[in-house]
Amino acid sequence: MQVTRQRRIAEKDQISLFGRRVGRRATLVTAGIAVVLAVTGTAVAQTGQFGTQQVGQQTANGQVISSDQYIDPYGSRTVINDGKIMSSTVSPDGAHLAAAVTDGDAALVIMDLKTGQVKQKVGTNAKDDLRISSASVGQEGPTYSPDGKQLWLGQSDGYTKFTVNADGTLANPTAVSIPADGSKHALVGAAVFSADGSTVYSAVNGQNRVVAIDAATGTIKQSWAVGNAPRGMTVVGSKLYVSNEGGRPAKAGETTINSYGTQVPADPKTGATTTGTVSVIDLADSAAAVGSIDVGLHPTAVYAKNGAVFVTNTADNNVSVIDSRKDKVVQTISTQPWPEASVGYEPNAVTLTDDGHLLVTLGRANAVAVYRYKSPQDPAGYVGLLPTDYFPSEITTVGKTVVVSNTRGIDALRPDATAGAHGTHDTTSSLTQFTLPSDKVIKSETSKVFKQNGWTKNSVELAKGNSGSHKKAVPVPTQIGAPSTIKHVFMIVKENRTYDQVFGDMKQGNGNSAFTQFGENVTPNQHALASQFGLYDNFYDIGTNSAEGHNWLMQADNPEYTESSAGEYTRSYDTENDALGHQKSGFIWTGAQAAGKSVKDFGEFQSSESKPTGASWQNLYCDAKTMDATGQKTAYPIQVGSAIPSLNDVSVQGFPMFDTSVPDIYKEQIWKQDFEKNGPADLNMFWLSNDHTGGPANAAAQVADNDLAVGRMVDEISHSKYWKDSAIFVVEDDSQAGLDHVDGHRAPVQVISPWAKHDTVDSHYYSQITMVRTIEQILGVHPMNQKDSAATPMYGAFTDKPDNTPFTAVPNRTSLTLGLSTQPSCGSDTPAPQNPSAAPAPTTTKIPAAQQKVAAEWTTWQSKQRLTGSKAVPDFANPEQMDHFTWYQTHNFSTPYPGENKIYAPNDVPGAYIPSAENDG
Repeated sequence: MQVTRQRRIAEKDQISLFGRRVGRRATLVTAGIAVVLAVTGTAVAQTGQFGTQQVGQQTANGQVISSDQYIDPYGSRTVINDGKIMSSTVSPDGAHLAAAVTDGDAALVIMDLKTGQVKQKVGTNAKDDLRISSASVGQEGPTYSPDGKQLWLGQSDGYTKFTVNADGTLANPTAVSIPADGSKHALVGAAVFSADGSTVYSAVNGQNRVVAIDAATGTIKQSWAVGNAPRGMTVVGSKLYVSNEGGRPAKAGETTINSYGTQVPADPKTGATTTGTVSVIDLADSAAAVGSIDVGLHPTAVYAKNGAVFVTNTADNNVSVIDSRKDKVVQTISTQPWPEASVGYEPNAVTLTDDGHLLVTLGRANAVAVYRYKSPQDPAGYVGLLPTDYFPSEITTVGKTVVVSNTRGIDALRPDATAGAHGTHDTTSSLTQFTLPSDKVIKSETSKVFKQNGWTKNSVELAKGNSGSHKKAVPVPTQIGAPSTIKHVFMIVKENRTYDQVFGDMKQGNGNSAFTQFGENVTPNQHALASQFGLYDNFYDIGTNSAEGHNWLMQADNPEYTESSAGEYTRSYDTENDALGHQKSGFIWTGAQAAGKSVKDFGEFQSSESKPTGASWQNLYCDAKTMDATGQKTAYPIQVGSAIPSLNDVSVQGFPMFDTSVPDIYKEQIWKQDFEKNGPADLNMFWLSNDHTGGPANAAAQVADNDLAVGRMVDEISHSKYWKDSAIFVVEDDSQAGLDHVDGHRAPVQVISPWAKHDTVDSHYYSQITMVRTIEQILGVHPMNQKDSAATPMYGAFTDKPDNTPFTAVPNRTSLTLGLSTQPSCGSDTPAPQNPSAAPAPTTTKIPAAQQKVAAEWTTWQSKQRLTGSKAVPDFANPEQMDHFTWYQTHNFSTPYPGENKIYAPNDVPGAYIPSAENDG
């Protein structure tokens, strides 16, 4: 645990960091119904202000984090090194905070709010203070009984009920089960107690109902059908208010998209939900019909005080105020603090102070929005913003102290780094506490929030009328819609590698070869491309895992729904086929289509795949060789599909989705035939996933296969007539599966184009968000939300003087068939000679005699991890075990993992107790 304090000037009106005060404007739309606000008058650099700063670096603007932001919270900070806070609750006496956590060494922590210390850890780890059977935790809760003597922790199949000791610690964990309904687990949302503590009302998120549970026996006494995905809940008198994140049930004839087995009303193009509701249950009349109130999209938190029910509409960026006497929305408060973008701030928690200030956490803006509030009918008055840590998700008051829980704390910077390096799963969370300052101080802190987010005037500048067409074309225009020298963009998405894992051996960049697993002799094409087109050694992926990573690339955000689901991921992991995971402003491909651009998708964001009989890795490998030599079509046509209509419309059939049992060189051949016959689209998206590893071949062989496929694709494009106006971006979805000495989020990226700066090392701070904004700027696509709207395009990566020299693919130096239990019928792969001046790559899978027993245990472990085959699941395996397994494979079980002195069996790996994204076991 780490405790630091940042005190702000609270007695005088500060001058903003921008050199001027931040003004504000409140516009009333239909008096008493809505408040739309905007902060204007600021003019500073965009997120290009990072320069060459690195993640984790402390600067005058705060600490740099991986999401194009600085953090420097108002008030005091307590860092929690036990994982990400999913939800939290303060005990009735105000002395303790119970926080459900994930991606760490516990499922629940109890904190002493006065000392800032963790008093107890509860989880599945043998080192935890109190053991429970499952580490899954839901989106809402935990919940204390009114007398503070019980605590209920929501999980996948109900609750774990605890007795609360006099000192605030927990004892006597008891399971309270809510049975599955077919394949639908309970996935409980919020829980609230009756005033007398005898009944617990539970939002059964996975089954679209609310139940009343006897608090003493755990028996379900009553059930009510509500809307889709009930989540937040509060009691006012005899009425229960429940937010339905998926909105109302679908009507006949409506367009619907799946969400955990329920077809919910959804947009036919984006696949995003189109309704949001609050159900009202009359507890005094068990026969009364459940009422429904329309609110905004993705209603999450529900909070009641002084005759009002406040509902955070996370996807609509506003708060509905319901008059509990009339059960009508009487006011909608906008939470759009920056006029340049209408969405993406993600309000997700709300509270009302005794002195009449409404506080709303803006998760994706790392801020608390402050309003003056009198009554439901009186329009709320915007005051300003206070900065928080990374992704605030809960807010409450204890007396005059405001307590904010921050899901990601200070980013993935736990102090117990492995051998001086970090991974994305070194997650933290934090609490920030403060006394609400004067309005003057809040206004001055608002400018700081703008600075930390890169919110500037004219960040999204559109070319007006036909004037843009008369401008000189440049690679990356400063105005959206202005001409670019680049017509065809290729985005190749790979899987899970850090910068050091691949490029740590390139001495011209900021690498550390101690963590390099896939150096030049495994990835000769990536190294050759970096030498020819530029090496980027300060680029960051934002997500912790694949569920987040693909969202950041396709939506320029990881929506709050996915962020808050990380504690169990049972409802959905990959949100490709879940309407709740889609933002209303769409995806990068829908934006391209709106701009009049053509799109082709090769596997990315797909959600279903069907392979013909006989389509084994070995057979597809041989088929790829035949296709390459003869040009004939594949003998094993693969069918893919998407739940999102607009993606299905542009998907190229035959190109697999995530599937490590399909060689990437096979995927390259499917693309090549389409490219040579039909040419490229304006936006071309790919998922080449074999550098994920875990498939039939050895880890080094899979990465070599991925490297060769990318090299051949660049070779094909650069020798075509399209090369002169093309740009290729090669990016990992996330960097979770390895270590990096700068930060676990630092990842390889490649910008390949005649218009890219050649033969250079670029150390400017870039991220997936800035890369997406660069693609948008090239194609004239309007940014999707406040994150990519604020981002600075990668202007420095391009030049106005093109170099049309093509790239010639480098033969693989690691056998692509290394480690296969059965060699292909067309013969084993024979690689090119290795570069003797580079670190050697594996040439055999022979294991030293002393390690054969432990290697056999790993083989057994591998068979249970759903790494390959028809039921493969990304990130099913425990992350620490997967990283160790990959390291051992690439070193033939002869070299311990960095920072360790022995080779561990699977269950002995440090961190083996941390639940994987898809598996609590």
